[in-house]
Amino acid sequence: MSSPGAAPAPRAWALLGPAFVAAVAYVDPGNVAANLSAGSRYGYRLLWVLVGASVIAVVVQYLSARLGLVTGKSLATLVSQRLVTRHRFWRVAYAVQAYVMAIATDLAEVIGGALGLHLLFRTPLWLGGLLVGVATLLLLPAMRAHGEIGFERAVVVLIVLIAVAFLGGLVWAPPDPIRTLAGLVPQVPDAAAWYLVAAMLGATVMPHAVYLHSALAVDRFHRPGSPLAPIERLLRIQRTDVLAALALAGTVNIAMLLYAARALTGLQGDTIQDAHAMLSATLGPVAAAFLGVGLLASGVGSAIVGTHAGSGIAADSLPVRISPLWTRAVTIAPAVLIMLTGVAATAVLVASQVVLSFGIGFAVAPLVWLSSREDVMGQWRITRGLLIVSWTVVAVIVALNLALVATWL
Repeated sequence: MSSPGAAPAPRAWALLGPAFVAAVAYVDPGNVAANLSAGSRYGYRLLWVLVGASVIAVVVQYLSARLGLVTGKSLATLVSQRLVTRHRFWRVAYAVQAYVMAIATDLAEVIGGALGLHLLFRTPLWLGGLLVGVATLLLLPAMRAHGEIGFERAVVVLIVLIAVAFLGGLVWAPPDPIRTLAGLVPQVPDAAAWYLVAAMLGATVMPHAVYLHSALAVDRFHRPGSPLAPIERLLRIQRTDVLAALALAGTVNIAMLLYAARALTGLQGDTIQDAHAMLSATLGPVAAAFLGVGLLASGVGSAIVGTHAGSGIAADSLPVRISPLWTRAVTIAPAVLIMLTGVAATAVLVASQVVLSFGIGFAVAPLVWLSSREDVMGQWRITRGLLIVSWTVVAVIVALNLALVATWL
């Protein structure tokens, strides 16, 4: 029973939301490019990668939310304070790699959003990149003007739009149930498939989302002096939040691959642009428009969240203040230059996700280590069972990276 005059305890539904903001990273243009490429080249055979990556994402994002809830500090802050405190060089180097990963992610979002504009309105790709970059700078402060809850609700609207766009594609091209089940059996069709396996992993478990979720938990649930509700209750609700958000994101990713496996098998060239043309010719303009709308929404939504994540990482771990305007300028310039060269946009998006896959371990390994320490987490440090699962996740991520490197030797 609350004491007289005390603020009423927040309802459970009012404490949901941070996981949905982080989940935008799981349905971004990199996911679209990697999943459509995997489905068009290998059919249903890489479906298991998405299922496994989605399970990994649930573990990782829950650990990140848990760390922020319990400590009241972000992952980037704790890494700077606990892991790389002795040498300023290593502290700055680690922070820079995390910030660069966020910028690399943001670059892919700008290219993806530009591609969505091009598919829908025939806007030149370079101009689309400028428009998306400027739009995110305007939308981020506007969405955050009503506080964390308002920001979360705006992001949820974008996620729902993305989900409708890509799940709707299955209406025109329903998957083969037998081959779908067969795709759950782990297999790598050939050596070249490892590249897409890494891209799908990098697109699904994104480094900046790992850093971001802990910061979102701090901003959302901590007030000066104490959390909004008992830690036990917040952790229980956040498990629901993470499961719901990532179940939705995982379903959308799987829908992308199934759609491509059924409707785009054997597609050559730039997967996304050629897919749009093929869908328009075979299934009609409405089906093609769904792809364009989904890509544009995922690009804009994830770019907004990516800019927010990059600013947070910089503020929490770098010794200098870096404004979102600078981050956006650093992102727009290479994106526009890449698109002016005429390089296939899908190839750039897939390559960016492969690069990001090598940054996952740098985020997840410190997260697991910090989550297991009593001097950091107190009585809420993770249990032995969850610790074993978490280090297994790290081992799987590193093993997949090494397997890809082995194909290059």
